[in-house]
Amino acid sequence: MKNNIEIVDLLRERIPSFECKSGCHDCCGPVTTSSEEMARLPFKTNAQHEAALKEWNCVYLGPNGCEVYEERPLICRVFGTTPRMPCPEHRRPEVMIDTKTEAQIHHYIANTRQVLV
Repeated sequence: MKNNIEIVDLLRERIPSFECKSGCHDCCGPVTTSSEEMARLPFKTNAQHEAALKEWNCVYLGPNGCEVYEERPLICRVFGTTPRMPCPEHRRPEVMIDTKTEAQIHHYIANTRQVLV
Protein backbone atom coordinates (compact mmCIF):
# COMPACT_ATOMS: atom_id res chain seq x y z
CA MET A 1 0.00 0.00 0.00
CA LYS A 2 1.33 3.43 -0.96
CA ASN A 3 1.81 6.20 1.58
CA ASN A 4 0.40 9.68 1.00
CA ILE A 5 3.67 11.10 -0.35
CA GLU A 6 3.80 8.35 -2.99
CA ILE A 7 0.12 8.93 -3.83
CA VAL A 8 0.70 12.67 -4.30
CA ASP A 9 3.71 11.98 -6.55
CA LEU A 10 1.73 9.50 -8.65
CA LEU A 11 -1.22 11.86 -9.03
CA ARG A 12 1.03 14.80 -9.93
CA GLU A 13 2.49 12.79 -12.80
CA ARG A 14 -0.99 12.18 -14.21
CA ILE A 15 -2.19 15.81 -14.25
CA PRO A 16 -1.74 17.41 -17.67
CA SER A 17 -0.02 20.78 -17.78
CA PHE A 18 -0.65 23.89 -19.81
CA GLU A 19 0.79 27.38 -20.04
CA CYS A 20 -0.92 30.01 -17.93
CA LYS A 21 -1.47 33.53 -19.21
CA SER A 22 1.52 35.61 -18.19
CA GLY A 23 0.81 37.57 -15.03
CA CYS A 24 -2.48 35.82 -14.35
CA HIS A 25 -3.28 34.62 -10.86
CA ASP A 26 -7.08 34.43 -11.07
CA CYS A 27 -7.14 30.95 -9.53
CA CYS A 28 -4.63 31.75 -6.76
CA GLY A 29 -6.91 32.19 -3.79
CA PRO A 30 -6.64 30.47 -0.45
CA VAL A 31 -6.92 26.70 -0.82
CA THR A 32 -6.52 23.70 1.41
CA THR A 33 -3.86 21.08 0.94
CA SER A 34 -2.61 17.97 2.66
CA SER A 35 0.02 18.04 5.37
CA GLU A 36 2.32 16.05 3.08
CA GLU A 37 2.05 18.67 0.35
CA MET A 38 2.39 21.53 2.83
CA ALA A 39 5.65 20.00 4.10
CA ARG A 40 7.16 20.56 0.62
CA LEU A 41 6.46 24.30 0.77
CA PRO A 42 8.60 26.97 2.44
CA PHE A 43 7.57 28.03 5.93
CA LYS A 44 5.35 31.11 6.21
CA THR A 45 4.54 32.83 9.49
CA ASN A 46 1.03 33.14 10.90
CA ALA A 47 1.20 36.87 10.14
CA GLN A 48 2.00 36.13 6.47
CA HIS A 49 -0.89 33.67 6.28
CA GLU A 50 -3.27 36.15 7.89
CA ALA A 51 -2.19 39.00 5.56
CA ALA A 52 -2.71 36.82 2.48
CA LEU A 53 -6.08 35.60 3.71
CA LYS A 54 -7.18 39.17 4.41
CA GLU A 55 -6.54 39.91 0.69
CA TRP A 56 -8.18 36.59 -0.28
CA ASN A 57 -4.86 35.42 -1.75
CA CYS A 58 -2.65 32.41 -1.37
CA VAL A 59 0.28 33.06 0.95
CA TYR A 60 2.60 31.85 -1.83
CA LEU A 61 1.36 34.37 -4.39
CA GLY A 62 4.17 36.85 -4.95
CA PRO A 63 4.48 39.91 -7.18
CA ASN A 64 5.52 37.69 -10.11
CA GLY A 65 2.95 34.93 -9.55
CA CYS A 66 3.20 31.63 -7.73
CA GLU A 67 6.40 31.39 -5.70
CA VAL A 68 6.09 27.61 -5.35
CA TYR A 69 4.84 26.70 -8.84
CA GLU A 70 6.90 23.51 -9.14
CA GLU A 71 5.70 22.30 -5.72
CA ARG A 72 2.14 23.69 -5.87
CA PRO A 73 -0.53 21.47 -4.31
CA LEU A 74 -2.73 19.05 -6.26
CA ILE A 75 -5.75 21.34 -6.07
CA CYS A 76 -3.77 24.11 -7.77
CA ARG A 77 -2.54 21.72 -10.46
CA VAL A 78 -6.09 20.61 -11.28
CA PHE A 79 -7.34 24.16 -12.02
CA GLY A 80 -7.84 24.47 -15.77
CA THR A 81 -7.44 20.77 -16.49
CA THR A 82 -11.11 19.81 -16.01
CA PRO A 83 -14.41 21.36 -17.09
CA ARG A 84 -15.43 21.31 -13.39
CA MET A 85 -12.62 23.76 -12.53
CA PRO A 86 -12.07 25.80 -15.71
CA CYS A 87 -9.36 28.39 -16.15
CA PRO A 88 -10.96 31.86 -16.05
CA GLU A 89 -8.69 32.83 -18.97
CA HIS A 90 -9.90 29.87 -21.06
CA ARG A 91 -6.49 28.18 -21.05
CA ARG A 92 -6.32 24.41 -20.93
CA PRO A 93 -4.07 21.48 -21.79
CA GLU A 94 -4.40 19.76 -25.18
CA VAL A 95 -5.94 16.77 -23.42
CA MET A 96 -7.94 17.36 -20.24
CA ILE A 97 -7.38 15.28 -17.11
CA ASP A 98 -8.96 11.84 -17.26
CA THR A 99 -11.99 11.32 -15.04
CA LYS A 100 -10.35 8.48 -13.08
CA THR A 101 -7.37 10.63 -12.07
CA GLU A 102 -9.63 13.56 -11.23
CA ALA A 103 -11.77 11.31 -9.02
CA GLN A 104 -8.64 9.94 -7.31
CA ILE A 105 -7.44 13.49 -6.58
CA HIS A 106 -10.77 14.50 -5.08
CA HIS A 107 -10.83 11.26 -3.07
CA TYR A 108 -7.33 11.97 -1.75
CA ILE A 109 -8.32 15.53 -0.79
CA ALA A 110 -11.53 14.37 0.90
CA ASN A 111 -9.76 11.65 2.87
CA THR A 112 -6.62 13.41 4.12
CA ARG A 113 -6.17 16.05 6.76
CA GLN A 114 -6.24 19.40 4.98
CA VAL A 115 -4.64 22.67 6.09
CA LEU A 116 -5.30 26.17 4.77
CA VAL A 117 -2.63 27.56 2.46
